[in-house]
Amino acid sequence: MSGTGEMAVPAGPGGEVGTGAASGSSPQPAGDREYLMTTYPDPPVTFVQGVGAYLIDVSGKRYLDFFSGIAVTSLGHAHPAVTEAISAQAARLSHVSNLFGNIQAAPLAAKIDALIGDGTPAGGRVFFANSGAEANECAIKLARKWGGGERWRIVSTTGSFHGRTLATWSATGKSEALEAFRPLPAGFEHIPYDDLEALKAAVPAGDVAGFIVEPIQGENGIVEPSPGYLAAARAVCAEAGVLFISDEVQSGLGRTGRWFGFQRSDLAPDIVTMAKALGNGFPIGACWARAEVADRFVPGDHGSTYGGQPLACAAAMATLKAMEEMNAPEKAASAGARLAEALEGVPGVVRVRGKGLLLGVVLDGDYSATAASLALARGLVVNPVRPETIRLSPPLVITDGEIDSGCEILAAAIGQARSDADGA
Repeated sequence: MSGTGEMAVPAGPGGEVGTGAASGSSPQPAGDREYLMTTYPDPPVTFVQGVGAYLIDVSGKRYLDFFSGIAVTSLGHAHPAVTEAISAQAARLSHVSNLFGNIQAAPLAAKIDALIGDGTPAGGRVFFANSGAEANECAIKLARKWGGGERWRIVSTTGSFHGRTLATWSATGKSEALEAFRPLPAGFEHIPYDDLEALKAAVPAGDVAGFIVEPIQGENGIVEPSPGYLAAARAVCAEAGVLFISDEVQSGLGRTGRWFGFQRSDLAPDIVTMAKALGNGFPIGACWARAEVADRFVPGDHGSTYGGQPLACAAAMATLKAMEEMNAPEKAASAGARLAEALEGVPGVVRVRGKGLLLGVVLDGDYSATAASLALARGLVVNPVRPETIRLSPPLVITDGEIDSGCEILAAAIGQARSDADGA
């Protein structure tokens, strides 16, 4: 079965996308949640199956998925190549300690290195983790080890998101979210995003080890820097002897129209982190670094019980091969252009920002949550990432027909939410 064509979606009581019982009104049963920590609100919908760009809930209703689990299932749900790779590897060997070798990790690292080089080996090394936060944690530790004790501070940007461990939470540029967890680890400074002068003032202090930045800020509402900013920031870091760390957890692996977001700026980072789409839903993250930086780690400096285990690596290798076969960056660029164009003329939409299939639909009021809920009731999954912004990150296998259908649903939801807001 092709990963880029239409995929058969099992029929259910909900009928076609957008029909069936409304799902935005009351939560569907998701089992007894009494024993779960309340780190997330009660879910409005409980999904039990996914195929391609579609999700199916407990009642059998189908939804177009324009969120992909936060840009994770870039090949869509239940992609046959990834499913086969996971099944075959699980039947052979699912886990072995990193004190021993497995035949999946090294080829995957080589594949990632080649993608970092946009088709040519980049000459780096990879550490495998289980998530984006862990990949960024590795980057922070590596930068400090490279700094040799004299350089240890990490500079990041306001509005950024780098993870929820204590270190990556400290690097995250959301001051209001940090207050509940103070005292936080020392050595983190936040400067305004897209402010080159602020970076020039921050890095020459002599104790800065690294500058970590998202090529496109995802959790801040799909915010792009000015043209030339990232390349200039890379040059500032190089001059100051500071490592340039590109956080590609959300923007990487084809989603923005290039394999990695930094490639849009024609620069070479010292460290690149990734996760989300890497396993198409199977938990895996990776931290790539230039060899001379990576070699500062010695055995015992860092590790992960599950990092690089054969099952995760098999899923990731199958994912990357399928992405290469479909030319994922080109598909994201063309599909994203169609999606953005269809939404830019919708009443209530101020603009659509982002690149490829990582887009933010900016509304003319703070009603994104209402619009997203109405879209969900109509059979479309989107994310109200900010009060005025809806985040869209559909699977890269999305078809033109699915884009058009999703845009119709979203336009109707925005129209109703806007009308409700005006009448309030």
